Amino acid sequence: MVTVATLLLLRHGRTTANADGGLAGRQPVELDETGRAQATAVGERLKPVPLAAVVTSPLIRCRQTLELALPEAAPVVEDGLIECGYGSWEGQPLKKLAKEPLWPVVQQHPSAAVFPEGEAMAAMAARAVASVRAWDARVTAEHGAEAVWLACTHGDVIKAIVADALGVHLDLFQRIVADPASVTAIRYTPLRPFLMRLNDTGGDLAALVPPPRKRRRRAARPADSDAAVGGGAGATAR
Repeated sequence: MVTVATLLLLRHGRTTANADGGLAGRQPVELDETGRAQATAVGERLKPVPLAAVVTSPLIRCRQTLELALPEAAPVVEDGLIECGYGSWEGQPLKKLAKEPLWPVVQQHPSAAVFPEGEAMAAMAARAVASVRAWDARVTAEHGAEAVWLACTHGDVIKAIVADALGVHLDLFQRIVADPASVTAIRYTPLRPFLMRLNDTGGDLAALVPPPRKRRRRAARPADSDAAVGGGAGATAR
């Protein structure tokens, strides 16, 4: 595989809305006690990983996650990673929303879903994918192909990015799971993305760090008495 930068997608820790069964959307909900513990734990897993860059959704639950997981980092806010705009659905219980006519569309045909007074899911997916691909190119250009960088964002955003990486239609993205404080890893090669990890909540993240490139040693010129036998691309014409 071609050596390229590695993107780690980190979902924020559990929030009060997650615990209560509500749809937080872009509301300023914060991590609950479990979420803070999750953020601290994923920080321990990330310690062996040298991060070339850290970017985050502007919402407080993502910033709180990074404050606990990577206290020495200086995250850059990336608006393209913000949660989907659920409009008038935000703040409502999921049990209530499940009775809305739009709910089956969101679950089975999300590419057609446009939230009342909110954002289209297809628009969310497009701007999220564009954001991480642009950041990946920037990190690669500035830090090299062995760089690892991290983006802290939201469940639906991660699922949309993963669907794009897998080359599947957005209508299938509800089959993908991104739990709170999970890590998903993607590498964007010139030909295709590779999904390295998905919804990882306990694996060894140090294994995702590419080994340093080995410098090619210049081959010694063979003596005249050791002339290559036979033809081929490596043979020297005399």
